[in-house]
Amino acid sequence: MISVGLFNYWACMILMMIGLYTAIARPNLVKKLIGLSIFQVSVFLLYISMGKVSGGTAPILGEGIDTYSNPLPHVLILTAIVVGIATLSLGLALVVRIGEAYDTIEEDEIIERDVVND
Repeated sequence: MISVGLFNYWACMILMMIGLYTAIARPNLVKKLIGLSIFQVSVFLLYISMGKVSGGTAPILGEGIDTYSNPLPHVLILTAIVVGIATLSLGLALVVRIGEAYDTIEEDEIIERDVVND
């Protein structure tokens, strides 16, 4: 039985396994990029879950407030999202270029053509 308090961590692990399986098992390059994106989202969720403090407020000084949430994980995730989008767009551009050069985006066919040409 999944504990409700640990639901975020279970969701992270399930998304990680789905993303890793998709990235490894699929021969289609676009599907591999989608798998890597799912894996990346699971890491984002993990960091955001760890940054949550029960009863914590924004780190603004005030009377009667003694528990603060750390904003650093959220800031790091915002940066990681921007880098992830840039990496995904570069990967998709490379897949388009590979598709133009080989007339396919299936990894098995690309490797087969490279072996035949060598």
